[in-house]
Amino acid sequence: MAHALLEDPRVSIEITGGVELPAFREDVELRTADGLTLVGELALPETADPVATLVCLHPLPTHGGFMDSHIIRKAAARLPALAELAVLRFNFRGVTSPRGTSEGSFGGGVDERLDLAAAMAFVTGRGLPAPWLLGWSFGTEVALKYGLEHPIEGAILLSPPLHRTSADEVAAWAGSGRRLVAVVPELDDYLRPAEAAERFAAVPEAELVPVEGGKHLWVGEKQTSRVLSEIVRQLNPAALPLPTTWGS
Repeated sequence: MAHALLEDPRVSIEITGGVELPAFREDVELRTADGLTLVGELALPETADPVATLVCLHPLPTHGGFMDSHIIRKAAARLPALAELAVLRFNFRGVTSPRGTSEGSFGGGVDERLDLAAAMAFVTGRGLPAPWLLGWSFGTEVALKYGLEHPIEGAILLSPPLHRTSADEVAAWAGSGRRLVAVVPELDDYLRPAEAAERFAAVPEAELVPVEGGKHLWVGEKQTSRVLSEIVRQLNPAALPLPTTWGS
């Protein structure tokens, strides 16, 4: 959606699909400890300092996951304007998107530890406030396995499959002082709410958010809005409810 049209006070735009609301957007590069350059984007609110930061970890690269996977792209497109959030998204190693290609090759959820570390070093270097991890599917594995190594407020897990994360790695979050929120679709392909409750029982303070009718890929505006609202509920609840139109 054209930026000029969004800034015209006479025009009201429905916030749906690919609408990109005003923000300061910057192409960024992240440097990993093993010498790779990862490509990404930082989106910041135009009219205020960010109140919190979302570090987005995308779905499985070998199944098409990248920094433009739709929930992550829409978080970056909408939440700086609607909820005063900074949103950092990037391609894991070896992943290509319209932004470009990150160096390296898929690390099976092991080498991506260094990708997360590079992202968090960027957040620290920029002085971005109150960082949260947002993992989706494969991205939740990276968040769970390595998130506790970094100064984060917490992690939001969208459709966590718990394929690569061990029971001990989940249990390590108990008593960590970091918040853990698992947003689990009722009709998920891999982990549904009842099993998720069992798998996360080792973390008594974890919050399980079952989503009625939800599916792993969160397709459609209703599911997108549900997920983005849950993110904002955790990071900046004063911004709720999220508006559905922009402009007059």
